[in-house]
Formats: sequence, C-alpha cells, structure tokens
Amino acid sequence: MSFIKKFIEQETVSRRNFLLASAYGVSATAAMRMFGPSPAMAATYSDPTVAWSYRNRTNPYWNEIVSGGEAFIESLGKDKSALTHLINEGSSEKSLADVKALLAKTNGELALAIDTNDAPNARPVVESCVEAGAYVSTLWNKTDDLHPWDFGDNYVSHMSWSDEGPAEQTARILLEAIGGKGGVVHLGGIASNNPAIERLNGLKNALKDYPDVELLDAQPADWDTQKANEVMSGFITRYGDEISGVHCANDTIAYGVLEALRAEGMDIPIVSYDGNPQAVGLVAEGKILATVFTNPHWGGGITAALAYYAATGHFKPSEEPNEHREFNGPTIFVTPEDAKASKASYLDDVPSYDWKDFWGPSNGPIVYK
Repeated sequence: MSFIKKFIEQETVSRRNFLLASAYGVSATAAMRMFGPSPAMAATYSDPTVAWSYRNRTNPYWNEIVSGGEAFIESLGKDKSALTHLINEGSSEKSLADVKALLAKTNGELALAIDTNDAPNARPVVESCVEAGAYVSTLWNKTDDLHPWDFGDNYVSHMSWSDEGPAEQTARILLEAIGGKGGVVHLGGIASNNPAIERLNGLKNALKDYPDVELLDAQPADWDTQKANEVMSGFITRYGDEISGVHCANDTIAYGVLEALRAEGMDIPIVSYDGNPQAVGLVAEGKILATVFTNPHWGGGITAALAYYAATGHFKPSEEPNEHREFNGPTIFVTPEDAKASKASYLDDVPSYDWKDFWGPSNGPIVYK
C-alpha cells in the first residue's frame, strides 16, 4: 500500500507541475526541465553536445585522452572540432564552473566526459548534470560513496584504473634494480587524486618485502614536469647519494626527475606510469626501467561514447549491471624487453576501436576496500 500511495503522490506532483507549466505556455519538454528530470524518465536527445573536461592538452597523457574523444566524434561522421573542450588547468573550481556554464548554454542537452580534477569535486559536477538532465561519465576521480546507479540513467559510468597493484609491480622492479638496499623517493600527483593515493600505496606495499630499503621521502608533484623537477632537486639537495632509486607517479613527473638527475650528473633507476609515447621510448632506451600503459586513447573515446550513447537512448545505463557502471580500464606493463612492440602496437599505429563495444578492453569492476 505504501508503494501505491507514493506512486499516486508522485503522479499528483508531476501533473500539478505540468499544469502550471502549461498555464505559462511552456512545452512538455521544457516543463520536464523546469521541474527537474526524474531518474526513471530521463529525457534523451537526438544530437547532444559532446564535451570533454580535462586538465590541459600540453600533458601527453591528456592529449591522448582527448585524441580518443576526437576519434569517437569522427566515428559519428562529424569533424573532430565538434567536440567541446573544457580545460580546467588543474582547478576544481574552474572545472565545476565550466560545466555549469555549458549546462546552461546547452539547456542540459549534453553528453559530458570528465575528470573532475579531484575526488570531492565529482559530486557537485554529477549533481549539476543530473539536475539539468544531462548525461555524464567520469574518469579517474570520485569519492567511494558516489555511485552512478544512485542517479538513474544520467550518471552513466565511472572508469578508473586499479593502480595499486601495477604501481606495486613497478616498485618491485625498481627495488630489485637497486639490489634491495638503499633509499628511494616518491614523487606523486595531486594529493587528493585517487591514482596518486593508490600509486603511493603500491610502493609502500612493495617496501614491506624489502626491509633494507628506506622510503626517504614522498612529496606531491601535481602531475607536473616542472614541479617534479623542483621537488627532485630538493630531494637531491637533502639526501644526495642516499637516493638509490625514484618511484614516479606518472610519466610527466619522470621527465622532470630525469632532468634534475642529469643536471647533477646522477644516473639512478626510476620507474613511472601512464605509458606516454615519450616514456615508452625512454623505456626502450633504458632510461626508465618500466612504465604502465593505460590506453588513454581508448579511455578518452569510450568515456565520451558512453555518455553520448546514453544521451541518445542507444542504451539505458540503469538496465546495466553495476560492473558496467563502475569499471577499471586496461593496464599493460612496458619494460625494455617489450617497449618497442608496445609502441608499435598502441602508439605508432593507434588501433581503430568499436566505440559501441563499451566494455571490451576493460579490466573488471572497481573494488572498494
């Protein structure tokens, strides 16, 4: 009986809102927008704006992400310029403000792919999109208590990568290279970023089996080459020859570390993450011991594709199992032995992907501890 009562109350409110809107000459579609979309009756659009919100394109990793988004746009028969770029330069405030401005401009007819820059920013971004009737797929950063299935169809999906395990494996490569003795330093990403936290945890997990290796220091480098150069220079000043190896949270950090080491005439092992073309080349040359390729081209394209195809009614996210709403992207280790093959397979000749095969290369559901 409570279900019937609730249903009648909802229908009464919906009818009242429709009549109010009609009295002011508002269409049925606009009325739905005025009074908020119902998760069970989310509107779909024939030609929504497609947007990618990200840090910046000067970062090689994010260039690959956005290139994937552009490849998806071209698969629709459009020019890649049809993709709207929201560049936040690492500011969560700008990220949210840009999204809200685009929601207003498009009247909610939006398919948004986004890295919200840090985990706490994900909720206000998602809630703004859901309230406007837009469709959003997030990448990398969100809090553990924020789930797509709690928002009907409009919060389409979240993709991350299970970084702790791969980061632990690269750490073990590093610790073996230094003979299981000495001191290591870690340069991380933005402190509140999920991948930054997981990649440092991976190093700490590996260190448990190497009692003769000391973690001398761990500092954020904000995913930035220049910041990494400054942090590494500080480490060298403070610890000098005590540093036997360097664990980098991503490739762009590794570039700054390599420059700092070169300036001091130091040649010590380092490992990184992301598998950018330049980094894979450095692995092939033996200047980086290992990196982890996360196929950002596919990740960028499929995140946009999920939002778009949900927005156009190609599929209903709410009818998919949870493992299709929150899932891990692929990870491929790159070492000197396989760097050239990896570069040829994924970077020199980028594969063509079926953008409707949403979960093909994915790597299982996200598991929370």
